[in-house]
Amino acid sequence: MEMKIPRFAVVLSGCGVFDGTEIHEAVLTMLAIERAGAQYQCFAPNTWQARTIDHFTGNAIAIAGDEDNRNVLAESARICRGQVKDLAEFQARDFEGIVFPGGFGAALNLSNFAVKGAECEVNEEVRRALEESYRQGLVIGAMCIAPVVIARVLGKEHIRLTIGNDKNTAAGLAKMGALPEERKATEVCVDEEHKIVTTPCYMLARSMVEIADGTANLVSEMLDLMDY
Repeated sequence: MEMKIPRFAVVLSGCGVFDGTEIHEAVLTMLAIERAGAQYQCFAPNTWQARTIDHFTGNAIAIAGDEDNRNVLAESARICRGQVKDLAEFQARDFEGIVFPGGFGAALNLSNFAVKGAECEVNEEVRRALEESYRQGLVIGAMCIAPVVIARVLGKEHIRLTIGNDKNTAAGLAKMGALPEERKATEVCVDEEHKIVTTPCYMLARSMVEIADGTANLVSEMLDLMDY
């Protein structure tokens, strides 16, 4: 009997920590998936970034509506050598897990948590992907600030998750109905009932080694919940 290979959807939010996906978290997540013998497909919403940041100076060079602003899908393609699909194409039946790396894009492009906090809106395709994944029993993973997106969509289910130990962000998660738990940089919070796995990554990590350990731990726990 041929063994089925677990498949992950990796949802990106741009390219670069200040306005999109945190690149180390994304790449090391993909590496962890491959090293575990699994497969992945990257996705991103086809929408405009909330803002575009010069990562050398830290200054904003464009905001939503400006001609120089950038597209989330096009920017996400930089991380995965162009092998990315529009999130509108995502179908939960094709995967066993879905994972969200961090970076400010999660709080700016996938949602507007950075602006509205617990009252934030979530991108329509992101919401659809999460709700569909939850209904069909996929394992959901998130790291760094990305758990806020999960909380906004699924907080009503009283899910357990972590963003590390930041009190203000944890308060926002609780306001959305989630149950935040403190974890160290490379530790994971596993909600077995709801099949959700989260880890702090750069909310607490101080090195790429810690990111590698945290993402590997997250992928390992996700695979355990998939029974692989």
